[in-house]
Amino acid sequence: MERSTSGWLSGFIGVVIFSGSLPATRLAVAQFDPIFLTATRAAIAGVLALLLLICFSEKRPERRDIPSLLIVAAGVVVGFPLLTALALQHITSAHSIVFVGLLPLATAAFGVIRGGERPKPQFWLFAVTGSAVVCTFAILQGLTAAPVGDGLMLAAIALCGLGYAEGATLSRRLGGWQVISWALVLSLPVMAALSLLSMPSSFSGIQAPAMAGLAYVSLFSMLIGFIFWYRGLALGGIAGVGQLQLLQPFFGLILAATLLNETVTWAMFAVTAAVVACVGAARRFAR
Repeated sequence: MERSTSGWLSGFIGVVIFSGSLPATRLAVAQFDPIFLTATRAAIAGVLALLLLICFSEKRPERRDIPSLLIVAAGVVVGFPLLTALALQHITSAHSIVFVGLLPLATAAFGVIRGGERPKPQFWLFAVTGSAVVCTFAILQGLTAAPVGDGLMLAAIALCGLGYAEGATLSRRLGGWQVISWALVLSLPVMAALSLLSMPSSFSGIQAPAMAGLAYVSLFSMLIGFIFWYRGLALGGIAGVGQLQLLQPFFGLILAATLLNETVTWAMFAVTAAVVACVGAARRFAR
């Protein structure tokens, strides 16, 4: 399979997996403290990542790779999960999913800064237009109702874009699953300790949906999704493949409506469709 096509396919699989992250987080944060949820999902994924690294006898990253791995950990292991969990205490998952429309722009921007990519000027025109649509929707529909939740989502998107771009750049040298695995392992001591310190006094009252949400974000959102995603970004290009994230709101809104019975308005779908159109145009100028 052609390298670029393989990258786009891997990226698409990653996006499908990530689409369930915010609805699953919403389920989990209904009964789990956001700090416990963030630490526990990272600790569970970290243990699995460590086992993978041992089973495949992966060599340790070089000293020069450690700062990049710490940036990945700060962005996608700690920052995005914690900030979204906090945000989802104030807003619905359907509303938060709209903010995913900003991720391609954030990822592309950090791809230029950290990955050395240089998309054409037309790319930025369409990328900024799509992001402006998302921001306008947030202001008109939700900013006055939940400014804290929207602010937390914006911060989460910025950190996530940085983590994506840094991880994709490093994946070219270490490999996709190795990058997220080492980032999780580096975070494991702190996350495991924080999980124990913030653990609920009893799990007897925790219902199945919350446990299912915790399981999903620990296994799929925190580890499996990144194996496909970082491989896709490394093979197909950060700016280009990063635009696939605009498909995530479609899948996420459907999950929010079917699993959580949340209200999904036509305006949300209209915003998502408009942004996807911008991304389709931007893709032509990604390289």
